[in-house]
Amino acid sequence: MAKLYFRYGAMGCGKTMQLLQVAFNYEERGHKVCVIKPATDTKNGNKLLTRIGPERETDFCFTKDDDIYAKISESYKDVACVLIDEAQFLTAEQVDQLMKVVNHLNIPVMAYGLRLNFRRSDAGFEGATRLLQIAHEIEELKTICECGHKATLNARFIDGKLVTDGPDILIDDGASEITYRAICERCYEKYKGVK
Repeated sequence: MAKLYFRYGAMGCGKTMQLLQVAFNYEERGHKVCVIKPATDTKNGNKLLTRIGPERETDFCFTKDDDIYAKISESYKDVACVLIDEAQFLTAEQVDQLMKVVNHLNIPVMAYGLRLNFRRSDAGFEGATRLLQIAHEIEELKTICECGHKATLNARFIDGKLVTDGPDILIDDGASEITYRAICERCYEKYKGVK
């Protein structure tokens, strides 16, 4: 029986690398896969790119208005698996559509993404929240903070200063240096100035 999987972790834990490894394993054994990502992830066009080098073209990029079930049932129903990068940017409705892919097309779906946004004080990412609610299997992929402890948070820094408010997606405008880091709770408090 096919399942919906959610594999999450802080930035830098190897989510995209693991997705590419799963795709390679299926294809090495003669199976087709469908690899997708959100169109809002513009840093590499239609490609998935890892920090250590491997990359791959996606089959398609989705927007918040796309019916992913319709797209897969029309053009990709012969695949052995659907793999999604940056799954936190799915809508709740799209996560439900992925469950339809599992239940009606009997295709396993593996979604990789962040569990929390950088604010960590609101509802977080809609797609991640829905995946945590309905996925058949949930797995945390781990990474470490700069201090050596387990990193669980994604922190946004603008010009070297921790920022805890703003939009989920912030495109670098060239005027400020925008970076993201995976950090632990202790370092988050340190950067926030909590004593």
